[in-house]
Amino acid sequence: MIPPEFVETLLARTDIVEVIGKRIKLKKSGVNYFACCPFHGEKTPSFSVSPSKQFYHCFGCGAHGTAITFLMEYEGISFPDAVEALAQEAGLVVPKTRTGDPKAAETARNEREQLLHLLEKAAHFYQQQLARHPEALRYLERRGIGRDAIHHFGLGYAPDDWQALAAIFPHYNDPLLEKAGLVIAQDNGRRYDRFRHRILFPIHNRRGQVVAFGGRVLDQSEPKYLNSPETPLFSKSHELYALALARDAIRTRGHVIVTEGYMDVVSLWQHGIDNAVAVLGTAATPHHVRTLVTLTDEILFCFDGDDAGRRAAWRALEQSLEALKDGVTLRFAFLPQGEDPDSFVRSAGPDAFREQLQRSRTLSQYLIETLTENESLDTPEGRARLIHRAQPLIARIAAPELKRQIEQEIAERARIPLDDWAAAATPRVAPRRTRTRTQPHWHATPRKTVATLGTRLLRLLLAHPRLAARVPVNWLDASEDPDLQAAQRLVDAIEHGEIAPEQPLAAILSHFQSDESLRARLESHAAALVEESAPDDTDPESELADLLDALAAQTLQREIAELMAKARVQMLTVEERQRLNTLIREAKRPQNDRRGN
Repeated sequence: MIPPEFVETLLARTDIVEVIGKRIKLKKSGVNYFACCPFHGEKTPSFSVSPSKQFYHCFGCGAHGTAITFLMEYEGISFPDAVEALAQEAGLVVPKTRTGDPKAAETARNEREQLLHLLEKAAHFYQQQLARHPEALRYLERRGIGRDAIHHFGLGYAPDDWQALAAIFPHYNDPLLEKAGLVIAQDNGRRYDRFRHRILFPIHNRRGQVVAFGGRVLDQSEPKYLNSPETPLFSKSHELYALALARDAIRTRGHVIVTEGYMDVVSLWQHGIDNAVAVLGTAATPHHVRTLVTLTDEILFCFDGDDAGRRAAWRALEQSLEALKDGVTLRFAFLPQGEDPDSFVRSAGPDAFREQLQRSRTLSQYLIETLTENESLDTPEGRARLIHRAQPLIARIAAPELKRQIEQEIAERARIPLDDWAAAATPRVAPRRTRTRTQPHWHATPRKTVATLGTRLLRLLLAHPRLAARVPVNWLDASEDPDLQAAQRLVDAIEHGEIAPEQPLAAILSHFQSDESLRARLESHAAALVEESAPDDTDPESELADLLDALAAQTLQREIAELMAKARVQMLTVEERQRLNTLIREAKRPQNDRRGN
């Protein structure tokens, strides 16, 4: 059996446009791609492929699905074979698990909970140790870190002791301590604490749970910074320092500042700049960018202005290309040489730091400036080098409109028509073999002329999974509407961390592969989303608020009607009369006042 988690990861790394485009000729129209449907005879293209949703849908025969589904139907192969084919293209190895092993899944969940408990207990221990070691407090004081910041970020101190954690973990030989990254075990059986004589910065996941630590030495020892190793809970390419703490500020201020160090984030927070996060000893990754665009439409990378800072900025740019979305702006700010956010904000103040950010350059500006610097564009050789350097980078840009704009800009500077650029950048694809295909098992579903509130909410959450966090917990549990029930299942899966909201729609749908009825309902609405196009001025958050208001009003009126109908045939109890009066008063209040009650 192929683990569902692997299928979700595979679909998140797969570009459905590339998969289908290798097999049938697609033509871009608006934000989607179109072709004549390969599953039924037609002369006018009605087969639509959505790059943003990673989903396809035929308006004619109703065929729809993910990249895996397409391969199964187009090539006539099984689900495992389709997964294997896509995995090979993505450079992944398909893992296998025993079929129907709920005990193994339960064991994995229990282990995760135990690891979280160990890390939380260690974090509390380190915080206590900081209060008991004056030299560690003096170090933070010299760095300008006050008590409020220590408390806000949960800073701690690992004593200069080989087995300090043995004081709180009597079973110091427990293998889970090593698996959590707290203890190092040598081949000779000797065990010792990973962190010693370091200021510790707890690293939280998006749910605010401690999953790792970063340690900073108090002297000139090496390494200066030491992170937890990769564990079942922690991957430095996925997590961002202080994201859980900065989430609300990022949404409020409308942008996020990405720095390179823990101290940068802490110092900025102390100076009133509370929307900063830090990468964890690595360049920003596509996963980091995808995570951040669920919170904001503007990501601002801040680097030192020296050569090392510019190299780091270029790596961040390269890593971000495949995670870009139209409507999202990435900017790059460079501080004076020798300065980082920590030192600059402490010496020059927050206003001067904000001025530096205002001088930032957009990704397109920085990309084009870097590609064209030191190139003589007055010569054919210089223009050829520009095209040669630019094409592989631009090919990785996932935002179609931004990609087109940058292509046009580079083509103008290289003095070639945009059509010539596109022809040079498009790889030749061998024609597919001719074969007989059976008609797929889908049938066209009649479109609803009027969408119910449940349908509208479910489709909104499928289109914008990040909004699940704004639906009150268990708010839809009592509903008999199957679409509202499906919406609650989706909200629960995101809330419990089973689904990452930044994943493409196709990967989210694959999570429900084992529940055929629910999966079919979700895929049906996903197909409708490909067909629909929301107005440009639609605000998803406002639409969600309106839907929740309307659903609350609908529930209120239903309960009033039930009580009034009962009153016509029998005497209401005192409690029922009081309840009816309360509901009637509630119904007269403005909807905004009732929201969330």
